[in-house]
Amino acid sequence: MSDTVAELVVETLIRNGIENLYCLPGVQNDDFFDALYDKQNRLKPVTARHEQGAAYMALGAALATGRPQAFAVVPGPGFLNASAALATAYATNAPVLALVGQIPSRAVGKGFGLLHELPDQLGVLGRLTKQAATITGGGEAHALLQSAFAALQSGRRRPVGVEVPVNVWKAPVEGAPADLSAPAAAAPEIDTGRVDAAVRLLEQAERPLIVVGGGTQDCSAEVTRLAEMLSAPAVAYRTGRGVVSSEHDLSAGAPVGHALWPNCDVVLGIGTRLNQQMLWGTDDALKIVHIDIDAEELGRVREPDVALHADAREAVPLLIAALEGKEAKRGAWRDRVSAEKARFAKAYRDRLGPQMAWLDAIRAELPRDGIFVDELTQVGYVARLAFPSYMPRTHLTSAYQGTLGWGIPSGLGAAHARPDVPVVAIAGDGGALFGIGELATAVHYGIPLTAIVFNDNAYGNVKRFQIENYDNRPIASDLTSPDFVRLAESFGARGLRAETPDDLRQRLREAFKGGGPTVIEAPVGDFPSPWDFLMLPKVRGV
Repeated sequence: MSDTVAELVVETLIRNGIENLYCLPGVQNDDFFDALYDKQNRLKPVTARHEQGAAYMALGAALATGRPQAFAVVPGPGFLNASAALATAYATNAPVLALVGQIPSRAVGKGFGLLHELPDQLGVLGRLTKQAATITGGGEAHALLQSAFAALQSGRRRPVGVEVPVNVWKAPVEGAPADLSAPAAAAPEIDTGRVDAAVRLLEQAERPLIVVGGGTQDCSAEVTRLAEMLSAPAVAYRTGRGVVSSEHDLSAGAPVGHALWPNCDVVLGIGTRLNQQMLWGTDDALKIVHIDIDAEELGRVREPDVALHADAREAVPLLIAALEGKEAKRGAWRDRVSAEKARFAKAYRDRLGPQMAWLDAIRAELPRDGIFVDELTQVGYVARLAFPSYMPRTHLTSAYQGTLGWGIPSGLGAAHARPDVPVVAIAGDGGALFGIGELATAVHYGIPLTAIVFNDNAYGNVKRFQIENYDNRPIASDLTSPDFVRLAESFGARGLRAETPDDLRQRLREAFKGGGPTVIEAPVGDFPSPWDFLMLPKVRGV
Protein backbone atom coordinates (compact mmCIF):
# COMPACT_ATOMS: atom_id res chain seq x y z
CA MET A 1 0.00 0.00 0.00
CA SER A 2 1.25 3.50 -0.88
CA ASP A 3 0.84 5.93 2.01
CA THR A 4 1.84 9.17 0.27
CA VAL A 5 1.56 10.67 -3.20
CA ALA A 6 5.31 10.22 -3.70
CA GLU A 7 5.09 6.53 -2.83
CA LEU A 8 2.05 6.12 -5.06
CA VAL A 9 3.83 7.73 -8.01
CA VAL A 10 6.86 5.47 -7.57
CA GLU A 11 4.74 2.33 -7.32
CA THR A 12 2.54 3.34 -10.27
CA LEU A 13 5.59 3.85 -12.48
CA ILE A 14 6.83 0.38 -11.52
CA ARG A 15 3.48 -1.35 -12.00
CA ASN A 16 3.14 0.15 -15.47
CA GLY A 17 6.43 -1.15 -16.76
CA ILE A 18 8.75 1.80 -16.18
CA GLU A 19 12.15 0.35 -15.32
CA ASN A 20 14.36 3.45 -15.65
CA LEU A 21 13.64 7.02 -14.63
CA TYR A 22 15.81 9.49 -16.55
CA CYS A 23 16.13 12.41 -14.20
CA LEU A 24 17.85 15.36 -12.66
CA PRO A 25 16.76 15.79 -9.03
CA GLY A 26 16.18 19.07 -7.23
CA VAL A 27 14.55 20.63 -4.21
CA GLN A 28 10.91 20.56 -5.37
CA ASN A 29 11.19 16.81 -5.97
CA ASP A 30 13.26 15.77 -2.93
CA ASP A 31 10.33 14.00 -1.25
CA PHE A 32 9.71 11.99 -4.41
CA PHE A 33 13.33 10.85 -4.66
CA ASP A 34 13.33 9.93 -0.98
CA ALA A 35 10.35 7.66 -1.70
CA LEU A 36 12.26 6.17 -4.64
CA TYR A 37 15.31 5.37 -2.50
CA ASP A 38 14.08 1.97 -1.29
CA LYS A 39 12.69 0.95 -4.71
CA GLN A 40 15.83 1.43 -6.82
CA ASN A 41 16.04 -2.30 -7.49
CA ARG A 42 12.72 -1.99 -9.36
CA LEU A 43 12.88 1.56 -10.71
CA LYS A 44 16.40 2.73 -11.46
CA PRO A 45 17.16 6.47 -11.47
CA VAL A 46 19.46 7.41 -14.36
CA THR A 47 20.85 10.85 -13.59
CA ALA A 48 21.62 13.12 -16.54
CA ARG A 49 23.86 16.18 -16.50
CA HIS A 50 21.22 18.47 -17.97
CA GLU A 51 17.43 18.30 -18.05
CA GLN A 52 17.43 18.15 -21.82
CA GLY A 53 19.62 15.06 -21.56
CA ALA A 54 17.16 13.34 -19.22
CA ALA A 55 14.22 14.05 -21.52
CA TYR A 56 16.11 13.09 -24.69
CA MET A 57 17.21 9.83 -23.10
CA ALA A 58 13.60 8.98 -22.28
CA LEU A 59 12.67 9.88 -25.86
CA GLY A 60 15.40 7.71 -27.38
CA ALA A 61 14.43 4.79 -25.15
CA ALA A 62 10.77 5.15 -26.13
CA LEU A 63 11.54 5.29 -29.86
CA ALA A 64 13.89 2.31 -29.68
CA THR A 65 11.51 0.08 -27.70
CA GLY A 66 8.03 1.38 -28.52
CA ARG A 67 7.25 1.23 -24.81
CA PRO A 68 6.45 4.09 -22.40
CA GLN A 69 9.43 5.75 -20.73
CA ALA A 70 9.63 8.50 -18.11
CA PHE A 71 11.75 11.44 -17.04
CA ALA A 72 11.60 13.65 -13.94
CA VAL A 73 12.76 17.27 -13.64
CA VAL A 74 12.25 20.28 -11.39
CA PRO A 75 9.84 23.03 -12.44
CA GLY A 76 10.59 26.29 -14.23
CA PRO A 77 14.03 26.23 -15.88
CA GLY A 78 14.36 22.49 -15.39
CA PHE A 79 11.12 21.86 -17.24
CA LEU A 80 11.94 24.42 -19.94
CA ASN A 81 15.34 22.82 -20.47
CA ALA A 82 13.50 19.57 -21.22
CA SER A 83 10.89 21.17 -23.46
CA ALA A 84 12.71 20.73 -26.80
CA ALA A 85 12.89 16.99 -26.16
CA LEU A 86 9.24 16.98 -25.14
CA ALA A 87 8.27 18.78 -28.36
CA THR A 88 10.29 16.18 -30.30
CA ALA A 89 8.50 13.36 -28.48
CA TYR A 90 5.22 14.94 -29.59
CA ALA A 91 6.44 15.09 -33.20
CA THR A 92 7.68 11.50 -33.20
CA ASN A 93 4.64 9.95 -31.46
CA ALA A 94 6.76 8.78 -28.54
CA PRO A 95 5.09 7.57 -25.31
CA VAL A 96 7.10 9.64 -22.82
CA LEU A 97 5.85 10.58 -19.35
CA ALA A 98 7.09 13.97 -18.16
CA LEU A 99 7.04 14.07 -14.35
CA VAL A 100 7.54 17.71 -13.43
CA GLY A 101 7.83 19.31 -10.02
CA GLN A 102 5.96 22.47 -9.07
CA ILE A 103 6.15 25.25 -6.49
CA PRO A 104 3.76 25.04 -3.50
CA SER A 105 0.19 24.70 -4.73
CA ARG A 106 -1.01 27.70 -2.72
CA ALA A 107 1.47 29.90 -4.63
CA VAL A 108 0.82 28.68 -8.18
CA GLY A 109 -0.27 31.58 -10.34
CA LYS A 110 0.37 34.20 -7.66
CA GLY A 111 3.61 35.61 -9.07
CA PHE A 112 5.43 35.60 -5.73
CA GLY A 113 8.78 34.99 -7.42
CA LEU A 114 9.45 31.67 -5.72
CA LEU A 115 12.37 29.49 -6.76
CA HIS A 116 11.72 27.95 -10.22
CA GLU A 117 8.33 29.63 -10.55
CA LEU A 118 7.06 29.67 -14.13
CA PRO A 119 3.89 31.47 -15.26
CA ASP A 120 1.28 28.88 -16.27
CA GLN A 121 3.64 25.90 -16.27
CA LEU A 122 0.69 23.54 -16.70
CA GLY A 123 -0.43 25.48 -19.76
CA VAL A 124 3.01 25.13 -21.34
CA LEU A 125 3.15 21.44 -20.43
CA GLY A 126 -0.31 20.91 -21.88
CA ARG A 127 0.71 22.35 -25.25
CA LEU A 128 3.66 20.00 -25.57
CA THR A 129 1.81 16.83 -24.60
CA LYS A 130 -1.23 14.73 -25.40
CA GLN A 131 -2.64 15.58 -21.98
CA ALA A 132 -1.34 17.17 -18.79
CA ALA A 133 -2.60 17.41 -15.24
CA THR A 134 -1.60 18.60 -11.77
CA ILE A 135 -1.91 16.30 -8.77
CA THR A 136 -3.30 18.63 -6.11
CA GLY A 137 -3.85 16.06 -3.36
CA GLY A 138 -3.92 12.43 -2.34
CA GLY A 139 -7.57 11.97 -3.12
CA GLU A 140 -7.16 12.45 -6.87
CA ALA A 141 -3.63 11.12 -7.33
CA HIS A 142 -4.54 7.57 -8.29
CA ALA A 143 -7.13 8.60 -10.88
CA LEU A 144 -4.81 11.13 -12.53
CA LEU A 145 -1.93 8.67 -12.70
CA GLN A 146 -4.19 5.99 -14.16
CA SER A 147 -5.39 8.46 -16.77
CA ALA A 148 -1.83 9.40 -17.66
CA PHE A 149 -0.70 5.83 -18.23
CA ALA A 150 -3.85 4.92 -20.12
CA ALA A 151 -3.20 7.89 -22.43
CA LEU A 152 0.42 6.81 -22.98
CA GLN A 153 -0.76 3.42 -24.21
CA SER A 154 -3.94 4.34 -26.06
CA GLY A 155 -4.75 5.92 -29.39
CA ARG A 156 -1.99 7.95 -30.96
CA ARG A 157 1.15 7.56 -28.88
CA ARG A 158 2.36 10.92 -27.65
CA PRO A 159 3.91 12.32 -24.46
CA VAL A 160 1.86 12.93 -21.33
CA GLY A 161 2.63 15.37 -18.52
CA VAL A 162 2.03 15.20 -14.76
CA GLU A 163 3.15 17.96 -12.41
CA VAL A 164 3.24 17.67 -8.62
CA PRO A 165 3.59 20.67 -6.26
CA VAL A 166 6.29 20.34 -3.65
CA ASN A 167 3.78 20.31 -0.78
CA VAL A 168 1.75 17.45 -2.32
CA TRP A 169 4.40 14.74 -2.43
CA LYS A 170 3.84 13.82 1.20
CA ALA A 171 0.07 14.17 1.11
CA PRO A 172 -1.68 11.01 2.30
CA VAL A 173 -3.25 8.88 -0.42
CA GLU A 174 -6.91 8.04 -0.25
CA GLY A 175 -8.66 5.19 -2.02
CA ALA A 176 -5.87 3.79 -4.21
CA PRO A 177 -6.44 0.08 -4.99
CA ALA A 178 -3.76 -2.58 -4.77
CA ASP A 179 -3.65 -3.00 -8.55
CA LEU A 180 -2.08 0.16 -10.00
CA SER A 181 -1.68 -1.00 -13.61
CA ALA A 182 -3.53 1.14 -16.14
CA PRO A 183 -5.06 -0.73 -19.09
CA ALA A 184 -5.06 0.86 -22.52
CA ALA A 185 -8.35 2.08 -23.90
CA ALA A 186 -9.98 0.07 -26.66
CA ALA A 187 -9.01 0.94 -30.22
CA PRO A 188 -11.59 2.77 -32.35
CA GLU A 189 -14.33 0.53 -33.69
CA ILE A 190 -13.72 -0.02 -37.38
CA ASP A 191 -16.45 0.84 -39.86
CA THR A 192 -16.61 -2.30 -42.03
CA GLY A 193 -18.48 -0.42 -44.73
CA ARG A 194 -15.51 1.87 -45.13
CA VAL A 195 -13.18 -1.13 -45.23
CA ASP A 196 -15.25 -2.47 -48.13
CA ALA A 197 -15.10 0.90 -49.89
CA ALA A 198 -11.33 1.01 -49.45
CA VAL A 199 -10.97 -2.50 -50.86
CA ARG A 200 -13.03 -1.58 -53.92
CA LEU A 201 -10.77 1.38 -54.69
CA LEU A 202 -7.64 -0.69 -54.19
CA GLU A 203 -8.95 -3.49 -56.42
CA GLN A 204 -9.75 -1.04 -59.18
CA ALA A 205 -6.40 0.72 -59.00
CA GLU A 206 -3.91 0.33 -61.81
CA ARG A 207 -1.05 2.21 -60.15
CA PRO A 208 -1.54 2.17 -56.35
CA LEU A 209 0.96 3.71 -53.94
CA ILE A 210 1.21 3.27 -50.16
CA VAL A 211 2.58 5.94 -47.82
CA VAL A 212 3.70 4.57 -44.44
CA GLY A 213 4.31 6.67 -41.33
CA GLY A 214 5.15 6.15 -37.68
CA GLY A 215 1.76 4.58 -37.02
CA THR A 216 2.89 1.45 -38.88
CA GLN A 217 5.92 0.64 -36.72
CA ASP A 218 4.10 -2.21 -34.99
CA CYS A 219 2.63 -3.88 -38.09
CA SER A 220 5.64 -4.21 -40.37
CA ALA A 221 4.87 -7.72 -41.61
CA GLU A 222 1.25 -6.84 -42.38
CA VAL A 223 2.11 -3.66 -44.28
CA THR A 224 4.74 -5.55 -46.28
CA ARG A 225 2.22 -8.25 -47.12
CA LEU A 226 -0.34 -5.67 -48.22
CA ALA A 227 2.21 -3.96 -50.46
CA GLU A 228 2.98 -7.30 -52.08
CA MET A 229 -0.70 -8.10 -52.62
CA LEU A 230 -1.27 -4.73 -54.28
CA SER A 231 2.09 -4.58 -56.10
CA ALA A 232 2.24 -1.09 -54.59
CA PRO A 233 5.42 0.77 -53.60
CA ALA A 234 5.56 1.59 -49.88
CA VAL A 235 6.95 5.12 -49.54
CA ALA A 236 8.61 6.21 -46.27
CA TYR A 237 10.58 9.31 -45.43
CA ARG A 238 11.28 9.66 -41.70
CA THR A 239 9.24 7.84 -39.08
CA GLY A 240 8.12 5.06 -41.43
CA ARG A 241 11.61 3.93 -42.37
CA GLY A 242 12.27 0.22 -41.88
CA VAL A 243 8.59 -0.75 -41.77
CA VAL A 244 9.05 -2.26 -45.22
CA SER A 245 12.67 -3.38 -45.42
CA SER A 246 14.90 -1.35 -47.71
CA GLU A 247 15.85 -4.67 -49.32
CA HIS A 248 12.31 -5.17 -50.57
CA ASP A 249 11.72 -4.24 -54.19
CA LEU A 250 8.59 -2.32 -53.15
CA SER A 251 10.32 -0.20 -50.50
CA ALA A 252 10.72 3.39 -51.71
CA GLY A 253 12.07 6.66 -50.39
CA ALA A 254 10.39 10.03 -50.75
CA PRO A 255 12.10 11.06 -54.04
CA VAL A 256 10.98 7.80 -55.67
CA GLY A 257 7.45 8.38 -54.38
CA HIS A 258 7.56 11.92 -55.75
CA ALA A 259 8.59 10.63 -59.19
CA LEU A 260 5.70 8.14 -59.17
CA TRP A 261 3.19 10.63 -57.79
CA PRO A 262 1.95 12.13 -61.09
CA ASN A 263 0.95 8.68 -62.37
CA CYS A 264 -0.47 6.89 -59.34
CA ASP A 265 -4.26 6.61 -59.23
CA VAL A 266 -4.92 5.44 -55.65
CA VAL A 267 -2.91 6.43 -52.58
CA LEU A 268 -3.22 4.47 -49.37
CA GLY A 269 -1.87 6.39 -46.39
CA ILE A 270 -1.34 4.31 -43.25
CA GLY A 271 -0.38 5.86 -39.92
CA THR A 272 0.83 9.05 -41.59
CA ARG A 273 -0.35 12.64 -41.83
CA LEU A 274 0.12 12.51 -45.61
CA ASN A 275 1.04 16.19 -45.36
CA GLN A 276 4.24 15.94 -47.35
CA GLN A 277 2.60 13.99 -50.13
CA MET A 278 -0.29 16.44 -50.33
CA LEU A 279 2.29 19.16 -51.01
CA TRP A 280 3.16 17.22 -54.16
CA GLY A 281 -0.32 18.09 -55.42
CA THR A 282 -3.64 16.32 -55.98
CA ASP A 283 -6.39 16.32 -58.56
CA ASP A 284 -9.75 14.67 -59.12
CA ALA A 285 -8.15 11.61 -60.71
CA LEU A 286 -6.26 10.76 -57.53
CA LYS A 287 -8.23 8.66 -55.05
CA ILE A 288 -7.11 8.67 -51.42
CA VAL A 289 -7.65 6.05 -48.74
CA HIS A 290 -6.40 7.22 -45.35
CA ILE A 291 -6.05 5.06 -42.23
CA ASP A 292 -5.09 6.73 -38.98
CA ILE A 293 -5.75 6.23 -35.30
CA ASP A 294 -5.93 10.02 -34.85
CA ALA A 295 -9.22 11.25 -36.30
CA GLU A 296 -7.87 14.80 -36.52
CA GLU A 297 -5.41 13.73 -39.22
CA LEU A 298 -8.11 12.39 -41.52
CA GLY A 299 -8.79 15.15 -44.02
CA ARG A 300 -6.42 17.67 -42.48
CA VAL A 301 -5.07 18.60 -45.91
CA ARG A 302 -7.59 17.05 -48.30
CA GLU A 303 -10.71 15.05 -47.58
CA PRO A 304 -9.93 11.42 -48.45
CA ASP A 305 -12.25 9.36 -50.59
CA VAL A 306 -12.27 6.78 -47.80
CA ALA A 307 -11.30 7.67 -44.24
CA LEU A 308 -10.73 4.87 -41.75
CA HIS A 309 -10.40 5.93 -38.13
CA ALA A 310 -8.55 2.85 -36.91
CA ASP A 311 -5.41 1.38 -35.44
CA ALA A 312 -3.27 0.21 -38.34
CA ARG A 313 -2.61 -3.03 -36.48
CA GLU A 314 -6.32 -3.84 -36.79
CA ALA A 315 -7.20 -2.22 -40.11
CA VAL A 316 -4.39 -3.60 -42.29
CA PRO A 317 -5.22 -7.27 -41.53
CA LEU A 318 -8.82 -6.57 -42.56
CA LEU A 319 -7.63 -5.25 -45.92
CA ILE A 320 -5.39 -8.28 -46.34
CA ALA A 321 -8.25 -10.66 -45.57
CA ALA A 322 -10.55 -8.92 -48.04
CA LEU A 323 -7.91 -9.00 -50.79
CA GLU A 324 -6.87 -12.60 -50.23
CA GLY A 325 -6.89 -14.44 -53.54
CA LYS A 326 -7.22 -11.19 -55.46
CA GLU A 327 -3.54 -10.24 -55.62
CA ALA A 328 -2.73 -8.04 -58.60
CA LYS A 329 0.61 -8.43 -60.38
CA ARG A 330 0.59 -4.97 -61.99
CA GLY A 331 3.81 -5.84 -63.79
CA ALA A 332 4.19 -2.58 -65.69
CA TRP A 333 3.77 -0.56 -62.49
CA ARG A 334 6.30 -2.66 -60.59
CA ASP A 335 8.73 -2.24 -63.46
CA ARG A 336 8.27 1.52 -63.22
CA VAL A 337 8.94 1.40 -59.47
CA SER A 338 12.13 -0.60 -60.03
CA ALA A 339 13.29 1.78 -62.74
CA GLU A 340 12.78 4.85 -60.52
CA LYS A 341 14.53 3.19 -57.60
CA ALA A 342 17.52 2.39 -59.79
CA ARG A 343 17.55 5.92 -61.22
CA PHE A 344 17.63 7.55 -57.80
CA ALA A 345 20.13 5.08 -56.37
CA LYS A 346 22.50 6.13 -59.15
CA ALA A 347 21.70 9.82 -58.68
CA TYR A 348 22.50 9.64 -54.96
CA ARG A 349 25.91 8.14 -55.70
CA ASP A 350 26.63 10.50 -58.57
CA ARG A 351 25.57 13.68 -56.77
CA LEU A 352 25.94 12.86 -53.08
CA GLY A 353 28.95 10.59 -53.23
CA PRO A 354 30.81 11.91 -50.17
CA GLN A 355 27.86 11.49 -47.84
CA MET A 356 27.03 8.09 -49.34
CA ALA A 357 30.57 6.84 -48.70
CA TRP A 358 30.27 7.57 -44.97
CA LEU A 359 26.80 6.00 -44.84
CA ASP A 360 28.03 2.92 -46.68
CA ALA A 361 30.72 2.50 -44.05
CA ILE A 362 28.21 2.70 -41.20
CA ARG A 363 25.79 0.31 -42.88
CA ALA A 364 28.56 -2.20 -43.60
CA GLU A 365 29.46 -2.47 -39.90
CA LEU A 366 26.14 -1.87 -38.14
CA PRO A 367 24.23 -5.15 -37.79
CA ARG A 368 20.85 -5.41 -39.47
CA ASP A 369 19.08 -4.99 -36.14
CA GLY A 370 21.42 -2.22 -34.98
CA ILE A 371 19.93 1.21 -34.33
CA PHE A 372 20.89 4.31 -36.32
CA VAL A 373 20.06 7.75 -34.89
CA ASP A 374 20.17 10.52 -37.47
CA GLU A 375 20.73 14.24 -36.90
CA LEU A 376 20.44 17.62 -38.57
CA THR A 377 23.78 17.25 -40.28
CA GLN A 378 24.94 16.78 -43.87
CA VAL A 379 25.26 13.01 -43.60
CA GLY A 380 21.98 12.83 -41.69
CA TYR A 381 19.94 14.52 -44.42
CA VAL A 382 21.17 11.99 -46.96
CA ALA A 383 20.52 9.14 -44.52
CA ARG A 384 16.80 9.90 -44.73
CA LEU A 385 17.04 9.29 -48.46
CA ALA A 386 19.44 6.44 -48.79
CA PHE A 387 20.47 4.73 -45.55
CA PRO A 388 19.09 1.16 -45.73
CA SER A 389 16.78 0.28 -42.83
CA TYR A 390 15.74 -3.33 -42.49
CA MET A 391 13.49 -3.37 -39.42
CA PRO A 392 11.11 -1.05 -37.58
CA ARG A 393 12.58 1.13 -34.81
CA THR A 394 16.11 0.89 -36.20
CA HIS A 395 16.23 4.35 -37.83
CA LEU A 396 15.39 7.02 -35.26
CA THR A 397 14.66 10.55 -36.40
CA SER A 398 13.39 13.79 -34.89
CA ALA A 399 10.67 13.87 -37.59
CA TYR A 400 9.20 17.23 -38.54
CA GLN A 401 10.58 18.91 -35.42
CA GLY A 402 14.11 18.79 -36.86
CA THR A 403 15.67 19.18 -33.43
CA LEU A 404 19.35 20.08 -33.77
CA GLY A 405 21.39 18.48 -31.00
CA TRP A 406 18.94 15.67 -30.23
CA GLY A 407 21.07 12.84 -31.65
CA ILE A 408 23.69 12.05 -29.02
CA PRO A 409 21.48 12.24 -25.89
CA SER A 410 18.61 10.42 -27.62
CA GLY A 411 21.08 7.83 -28.83
CA LEU A 412 22.17 7.35 -25.22
CA GLY A 413 18.59 6.58 -24.27
CA ALA A 414 18.26 4.11 -27.13
CA ALA A 415 21.54 2.42 -26.20
CA HIS A 416 20.58 2.31 -22.53
CA ALA A 417 17.21 0.72 -23.31
CA ARG A 418 18.59 -1.64 -25.99
CA PRO A 419 22.06 -2.74 -24.85
CA ASP A 420 21.51 -5.96 -26.82
CA VAL A 421 22.20 -4.22 -30.17
CA PRO A 422 24.78 -1.66 -31.29
CA VAL A 423 23.51 1.92 -31.44
CA VAL A 424 25.16 4.55 -33.64
CA ALA A 425 24.23 8.22 -33.36
CA ILE A 426 25.59 10.73 -35.84
CA ALA A 427 26.02 14.48 -35.36
CA GLY A 428 27.78 17.47 -36.81
CA ASP A 429 30.22 19.37 -34.66
CA GLY A 430 27.57 22.05 -34.14
CA GLY A 431 24.79 19.76 -32.94
CA ALA A 432 27.17 17.50 -31.01
CA LEU A 433 28.03 20.20 -28.51
CA PHE A 434 24.38 20.69 -27.53
CA GLY A 435 24.47 17.51 -25.48
CA ILE A 436 28.11 16.44 -25.30
CA GLY A 437 28.03 16.78 -21.52
CA GLU A 438 25.97 13.60 -21.40
CA LEU A 439 29.17 11.69 -22.16
CA ALA A 440 29.63 11.93 -18.39
CA THR A 441 26.31 10.11 -18.00
CA ALA A 442 27.34 7.52 -20.58
CA VAL A 443 30.60 6.82 -18.74
CA HIS A 444 28.93 6.76 -15.33
CA TYR A 445 26.41 4.12 -16.41
CA GLY A 446 28.58 2.35 -19.00
CA ILE A 447 26.13 3.05 -21.84
CA PRO A 448 27.51 1.53 -25.07
CA LEU A 449 26.66 4.33 -27.51
CA THR A 450 28.87 4.97 -30.52
CA ALA A 451 28.64 8.63 -31.56
CA ILE A 452 30.11 9.77 -34.87
CA VAL A 453 30.84 13.50 -35.09
CA PHE A 454 31.33 14.87 -38.61
CA ASN A 455 33.44 17.95 -37.98
CA ASP A 456 33.56 20.75 -40.58
CA ASN A 457 33.92 23.59 -38.02
CA ALA A 458 30.66 25.12 -39.19
CA TYR A 459 26.92 24.86 -39.19
CA GLY A 460 27.53 23.39 -42.62
CA ASN A 461 24.01 23.39 -43.98
CA VAL A 462 23.38 26.98 -42.89
CA LYS A 463 26.67 28.11 -44.35
CA ARG A 464 26.02 26.48 -47.72
CA PHE A 465 22.57 28.08 -47.93
CA GLN A 466 24.12 31.44 -47.25
CA ILE A 467 26.78 30.94 -49.91
CA GLU A 468 24.40 29.60 -52.55
CA ASN A 469 21.34 31.75 -51.89
CA TYR A 470 22.76 35.00 -50.54
CA ASP A 471 25.52 35.90 -52.96
CA ASN A 472 28.31 34.16 -51.04
CA ARG A 473 27.71 36.11 -47.79
CA PRO A 474 28.06 33.57 -44.97
CA ILE A 475 27.37 34.97 -41.53
CA ALA A 476 27.29 33.49 -38.00
CA SER A 477 27.82 29.96 -39.32
CA ASP A 478 31.57 29.35 -38.79
CA LEU A 479 32.55 27.50 -35.61
CA THR A 480 35.63 26.65 -33.61
CA SER A 481 35.17 23.09 -32.45
CA PRO A 482 37.21 21.04 -29.98
CA ASP A 483 39.29 17.99 -30.61
CA PHE A 484 36.48 15.50 -30.05
CA VAL A 485 38.87 12.59 -29.53
CA ARG A 486 40.60 14.29 -26.63
CA LEU A 487 37.29 15.61 -25.34
CA ALA A 488 35.84 12.09 -25.23
CA GLU A 489 38.93 10.79 -23.47
CA SER A 490 38.69 13.55 -20.87
CA PHE A 491 35.28 12.17 -19.91
CA GLY A 492 36.69 8.66 -19.67
CA ALA A 493 35.08 7.54 -22.93
CA ARG A 494 36.87 6.02 -25.89
CA GLY A 495 37.95 8.63 -28.45
CA LEU A 496 38.80 7.62 -32.02
CA ARG A 497 39.37 9.44 -35.29
CA ALA A 498 38.38 8.36 -38.81
CA GLU A 499 39.92 10.31 -41.68
CA THR A 500 38.17 8.26 -44.38
CA PRO A 501 35.14 5.99 -44.71
CA ASP A 502 37.48 2.99 -44.67
CA ASP A 503 38.92 4.27 -41.40
CA LEU A 504 35.40 4.58 -40.05
CA ARG A 505 34.68 0.92 -40.68
CA GLN A 506 37.70 -0.07 -38.60
CA ARG A 507 36.83 2.38 -35.83
CA LEU A 508 33.27 1.07 -35.67
CA ARG A 509 34.56 -2.46 -35.22
CA GLU A 510 36.72 -1.27 -32.35
CA ALA A 511 33.80 0.59 -30.79
CA PHE A 512 31.39 -2.34 -31.01
CA LYS A 513 33.92 -4.75 -29.48
CA GLY A 514 35.03 -2.44 -26.72
CA GLY A 515 31.75 -1.76 -24.92
CA GLY A 516 31.02 1.50 -23.16
CA PRO A 517 30.69 4.87 -24.91
CA THR A 518 32.81 5.79 -27.94
CA VAL A 519 33.14 9.04 -29.87
CA ILE A 520 34.52 8.85 -33.40
CA GLU A 521 35.52 12.18 -34.92
CA ALA A 522 35.44 12.34 -38.72
CA PRO A 523 37.02 15.54 -40.08
CA VAL A 524 35.16 16.55 -43.26
CA GLY A 525 35.04 19.39 -45.75
CA ASP A 526 32.20 20.78 -47.82
CA PHE A 527 29.50 18.34 -48.88
CA PRO A 528 27.33 18.55 -52.02
CA SER A 529 23.80 19.78 -51.40
CA PRO A 530 21.07 17.16 -50.94
CA TRP A 531 18.24 19.67 -51.08
CA ASP A 532 17.15 18.95 -54.64
CA PHE A 533 16.17 15.53 -53.33
CA LEU A 534 14.46 16.88 -50.21
CA MET A 535 12.62 20.03 -51.28
CA LEU A 536 10.33 18.32 -53.75
CA PRO A 537 8.01 20.55 -55.78
CA LYS A 538 4.34 20.20 -56.61
CA VAL A 539 3.92 17.85 -59.56
CA ARG A 540 0.19 17.24 -59.68
CA GLY A 541 -2.77 19.57 -60.00
CA VAL A 542 -0.45 22.36 -61.10
